[in-house]
Amino acid sequence: MIDVLSAAAWIGPDAAFAVSPAGIDADGDVAAVLPRQPRTVRDTGLDVRLVTALVIKTLHAGGKTPLSKLTGRLRLSVSVLREVLQGMVGAQQAEVAYSGDTDLDVHYQLTAIGQRAAAEHLAESRYVGPAPVTLAAWRAVVARQSQRQPDAARVTPSELEAVLDGDGLAPGVRELIGAALHSGRPLLLYGPSGCGKTTLARKLARLRQDPIAVPYAVLVNHEVVQLHDPALHPVPLHMRGLEERRSVDARWALSQRPLVHVGAELARDMLELRSDLASGVLRAPPHILANNGLLVVDDLGRQRVAPGELLHRWLGALEAGQDHVTVPGGPSHALPFDVCLVIATSLTPESVLDDACLRRIGYRIPLGPLSEPNYRALLRRQARLRRIDLDDAALAFLIDELHRRTRRPLLAAYPHELLGRIADFASFAGHAPRCDIDGLIRAWSSLFGAAAMPLTPWCGGAAPDEGEAA
Repeated sequence: MIDVLSAAAWIGPDAAFAVSPAGIDADGDVAAVLPRQPRTVRDTGLDVRLVTALVIKTLHAGGKTPLSKLTGRLRLSVSVLREVLQGMVGAQQAEVAYSGDTDLDVHYQLTAIGQRAAAEHLAESRYVGPAPVTLAAWRAVVARQSQRQPDAARVTPSELEAVLDGDGLAPGVRELIGAALHSGRPLLLYGPSGCGKTTLARKLARLRQDPIAVPYAVLVNHEVVQLHDPALHPVPLHMRGLEERRSVDARWALSQRPLVHVGAELARDMLELRSDLASGVLRAPPHILANNGLLVVDDLGRQRVAPGELLHRWLGALEAGQDHVTVPGGPSHALPFDVCLVIATSLTPESVLDDACLRRIGYRIPLGPLSEPNYRALLRRQARLRRIDLDDAALAFLIDELHRRTRRPLLAAYPHELLGRIADFASFAGHAPRCDIDGLIRAWSSLFGAAAMPLTPWCGGAAPDEGEAA
């Protein structure tokens, strides 16, 4: 467990912001989420040479540049940039190219000395972008935003019910999921392919939508690591535009809690930092990008890294609050690691994980076929959402003839697949979709193949006896 108290109470030059409770006040003020704006270079926690190098490289790339554009590109306050630019002008590295009627209407450009300095700084690092935050500041914010804090809000039965409404899960399964989420421990979903494990895992991300702060980049042992990914860290819809307030540190982005999904494509090298030669930064691995959010490991046992190796590493990292990631051909760095870990597999847990790993997971939740009433309710609900007319005779045919005669279980994935194919056929033909017997026969055949059809009066043959059913 992360030592939340010590991390959140850390004070020093690298933590020039007030650590406040997560959440938004009644006025929607983002100051409760984003750190306070630094007023001096010292407040940023960064070395003045690093900030100067960023300014020089930005001026080198843009030529004559307004002060307002420098603040936008580097995400630094005007007061911090003025402090740096004043030193650059004094060192004859930069000069004022234009001065307007206001203090903000000023353009800067590099001198010949500044151009030579730019070449030297670019040789050291090609990174040009938002100024990074320090590793210590990032650690403190991740700890503050952790959903595993003792006083963090816990999922309530009504919230879980709202998210899982209409999924057809048995009450006992919902209780297991709720207890697992309340505990903050990792949970393992297992069952046959098509039983809804992945869909369920991804739905759990909707339980906590409070905004968090995510740095654009972090300085790790003199290396810039890029963390913010717009696809994984979208700004909450109701707060767009608020993150630009002058009172907050613009080096941090306002974001929803991320959902990171990794599957069979995961390989060992994807667990480490990756060098991006074009941008001059290190890219963080997926599990680090998931900090303060949900990390879903799908198809456990299919990855290109042994499942035991993968989970022993991540489970140990969760307990320690940090994971050691390496630079290609370089050292390792301890980065904060705080996620809600959800694992899904179609294999039996004992076949892919040892007893020690299974004990550390905490909750193993089996998923399987739905009951007939729940399957019918799921199909009706999805048909209603898709605006597809559903015949009662067609629903009986699906259960009694297609499922029962072929002995195909009532899995949660089938209504979505069948209705989607009915909609595809109807759209191609140019008419409104309707879930009738003919439509179900076409959809079933396209999903499982013509050989999977039972020999019924509806499809041109006599019904098989139970021993001949597919």
